[in-house]
Amino acid sequence: MIAGRLAQRGVSPNAISVAGVLAALAAGAALAATSHVDGIPFRVYWAGAALLIQGRLLCNLFDGMVAIQRGVASPLGELFNEVPDRIADAAVLIGLGYAAGGIPEFGYTAALVAVFVAYVRAAVTAAGAPNDFCGPLAKPQRMALATALCLYMAVAPADWRWPWGEVNVVLIIMIGGGLVTAARRLRRAACHLRNRAA
Repeated sequence: MIAGRLAQRGVSPNAISVAGVLAALAAGAALAATSHVDGIPFRVYWAGAALLIQGRLLCNLFDGMVAIQRGVASPLGELFNEVPDRIADAAVLIGLGYAAGGIPEFGYTAALVAVFVAYVRAAVTAAGAPNDFCGPLAKPQRMALATALCLYMAVAPADWRWPWGEVNVVLIIMIGGGLVTAARRLRRAACHLRNRAA
């Protein structure tokens, strides 16, 4: 329905992709801002980040749908689909590293792992294996986890805070889950290529 309206108004799929990056950058900024405020603003920034992360995902969904409905797929479409995603992932995950209670190094590591997972998908596809979006922590799962964390931080009473830091726990899960995801994709691609060669 929304994609149909965007298509009717002639909105460019590439512009939607760029809007998704802007939403992710704003989410990262909101997350980082949580380390400098408290009280109501603290909760507002976390809630705003959750909405912006979901906005980023919606843009990522609508750009392809609009391109199909308008029949305007372009040679640059794949670049606008992939490169903005990597920037958006990094913006959110690095923002989490700088959020209240976060450790920046964890945010940077999570961002590197997210890019590595995407690289593995591209590499195995280039090698001739099927495009593989398996998890356990592909982009949708990472962003769902980040959104859940944001909502928890926005509404949870202060005395519910974890002494070791909710943000750091989530980032560690993302790092470990991302490495497992990359390993699974490599294993599945290797099996496919071996079977095809046989």
